[in-house]
Amino acid sequence: MLDTVRRLDYFALAIADRPGEGARLVAALKDNGVNLLAFSGFPAGRKAQVDLVPEDPGALRAAAKKLKLALGAQKTCFVIQGDDRVGALADTLQKLADAKINVTAIQAVTAGMGRYGAIFWVKPRDAAKAAKALGAS
Repeated sequence: MLDTVRRLDYFALAIADRPGEGARLVAALKDNGVNLLAFSGFPAGRKAQVDLVPEDPGALRAAAKKLKLALGAQKTCFVIQGDDRVGALADTLQKLADAKINVTAIQAVTAGMGRYGAIFWVKPRDAAKAAKALGAS
């Protein structure tokens, strides 16, 4: 099976960098019917930044308003899913390199049952070019 590459919207959010904050956030989003396709978090100064990739950006915006969360601006990321294999990301990263696109950040993980997934970001000016180079939907 071929890898699928999707160009998706994501929203950054600053939260407290303490135990339980991520759990509280995802529970509140779950309770408000928000399905996340990807979730990434990392320290950012004295806080933590989480990047939320919702299945439905409108549902996330509505939940954020209700929960009084200060979502950042809508931005673009790419999510890849495919069959796990040696060098699974090699072709994707080579296509981006050939198109002279720098990958700002990437995270990948095996998903079990022979599958893997990855999320990556490029500069906003390169998003359309990356989507074209990868045939992203």
